[in-house]
Amino acid sequence: MTVRSRLRFRLRHETAEGTAAGVYGLIVGSSVLLTAHAETAYKLDIIVIVTLTIYWVAERYAKIVAERIHEGHRPAWHVVREQLTGGWEIISLTVLPLLTLLLATALGAGLSLAILLALICSTILLGAVGWYMGSQLEPAERAVSTLVATAFGVVMIALKILLH
Repeated sequence: MTVRSRLRFRLRHETAEGTAAGVYGLIVGSSVLLTAHAETAYKLDIIVIVTLTIYWVAERYAKIVAERIHEGHRPAWHVVREQLTGGWEIISLTVLPLLTLLLATALGAGLSLAILLALICSTILLGAVGWYMGSQLEPAERAVSTLVATAFGVVMIALKILLH
């Protein structure tokens, strides 16, 4: 099985919520890479992971509370368990850019360049998700889907270059 077919197989079985969480995690993770102040790549990785974990916990908590409010009763244990075992894509899809950051610094790149490379990695992943999301669309619509998704990363890269 090729890497492409494995990727396609994996994406095909993800939920819409998981894909949305992954895109959201890439965008938030890129924002943290851009704005956080850390002296080393591994500290920056920790900051990103902790931030995304807080976002994950907040989202899961909000869903459980909202269900209680709207359903008028405490959610069943299986619902709570589903909430606590879902949405991890917010963190897991950001692993590749974080590894890029660590690898770049391990190979001698300065932290600023390593962050830029991690942002480029995030941008490529966002573009790939945009392309995949547009798979059922007409070619022009698919191109727009890809460009919109990629634009989030391009904005982060532009901010990195302009502000730092």
